[in-house]
Amino acid sequence: MKQFQKNKIIRVSTVAMSLNFLLHGQLAFLNEYYDIIGVSGQDKDLETVVKREKIRVVSVKMSRSISLLKDLKSLFQLYFLFRKEKPLIVHSITPKAGLLSMIAAKYAGVPIRLHTFTGLVFPSKKGLFQKLLILMDQLLCKCATHVYPEGEGVKNDLIHYKITSRPLKVLANGNINGIDTNFFSKEKVSFHDQNVLKKQLEIKTTDFVFIFVGRLVSDKGINELISAFSKLSKINRNCKMLLVGSMEEKLDPLQASTIREIELNENILSVGFQEDIRLYYSISNVLVFPSYREGFPNVVLQAGAMELPAIVTNINGCNEIIEHNVNGIQIPVKNIDFIFEAMKQILDDSILYEKLKMQTREIILKKFKQQFVWDAILKEYKQLENNV
Repeated sequence: MKQFQKNKIIRVSTVAMSLNFLLHGQLAFLNEYYDIIGVSGQDKDLETVVKREKIRVVSVKMSRSISLLKDLKSLFQLYFLFRKEKPLIVHSITPKAGLLSMIAAKYAGVPIRLHTFTGLVFPSKKGLFQKLLILMDQLLCKCATHVYPEGEGVKNDLIHYKITSRPLKVLANGNINGIDTNFFSKEKVSFHDQNVLKKQLEIKTTDFVFIFVGRLVSDKGINELISAFSKLSKINRNCKMLLVGSMEEKLDPLQASTIREIELNENILSVGFQEDIRLYYSISNVLVFPSYREGFPNVVLQAGAMELPAIVTNINGCNEIIEHNVNGIQIPVKNIDFIFEAMKQILDDSILYEKLKMQTREIILKKFKQQFVWDAILKEYKQLENNV
C-alpha cells in the first residue's frame, strides 16, 4: 500500500532563536499534518528545535544587518534549497529572512509564499535608512502571496506607510504562537523554589518587585527604565528591579550611565538570560516593559498568564494585550517621568494593584491560549492548500 506523502512547508527565520522561542511547540503540532522543515542559521538553538519539535532543519546563515555580499550568498542558498525541496508553502517570520526567502521562493516557483510581520523596524527610524527599510519591506510583500501582520497595530502601520496593497489578515487575536497557559502558571512553581531564589537574590518578604524580561538594549526602553527606578528607589527602599535578559554590547547598547547604575544600585538585580523564567515571574509583582516598538510581545503574555499586571508603552502589541487600568497601565514611549509615576502609583496604591492583578490571567485565557492560535494557523494553511 502506497504511503500518503504530506506536503512540505518550510518555516524560515534569520536566527534559530526565533524558531526556538517564537514557535515553541507550534512546529511539532504542524508536523502532524505537513512535512515541516525549519531553516535558519546554525547554532545551539537550531539543535534544540530538532530535538524538541522533531522536524528536519537546514542551516542557511543570514546576516541580521544589511550586507550585500552575505545577503546575495544567503539568497542563492535559499533559492537552490527551495528548488530542491519543492515545498507547497514557504512561511517566514523575521525581517531579513522574510526578504530573502520571499524573493528566493518566488523565483524558485513556490506556489504559496507567506510572511508574518512580527514587528516593524522602520517606524522608529528616520531619513534614508527608514526609506531603505521601507523599500525592502515593499519588495518582500511584492514577492509574497500572503501577508500576515502580528496584531492590528502592525497592520495599521503597514497600511499607513503603504508597504503593500495586498489584503492583510490578522490570525487569531494577533500573536504568532499564543501562550501555553498550562506551562505559564503560578501553580507550576513551588513555594520552596520561590523562597530559595528570594534568599539568593536577598529579596525580603516586604519588598515589592518590578521585573523586566528581554534583551537589555536601548530599544527596549532600559535607559529610561533604570533612570525612573533609580529615582523611585531613593524614596522607597523596599522596591527591587529584577532584570532578566542578556546585555548586548554591539547592537543597540545601553548608555554608559545606565550600565553603571545597574552595577552600583543594590536594588537592581540583573540575573542575565534564563532558560525558564517562570520562577522569576513568580517572585515578582509587576512587569515593566517600556519598549519603543514591538510586534506582539510574548513577555507581556507570559507575565499576564503568571498573574502579573504590566506597565507598558502604548505601542503595537502591548496596547492589544494591556487595557489601561484593567490589567495594567499604558504609558507614552521614551518618557522617564511617566515610567516613574506609573511605578510609584502601583507601588503606593494596593487597591489598584489588586484590581489590576485580578484581570491578568483571565484576559490571557480568553484571548491568547496557544491551541487557539495553532488551530487558526493550521486552518489558514488548509484553506490556502485547497485554493492552489
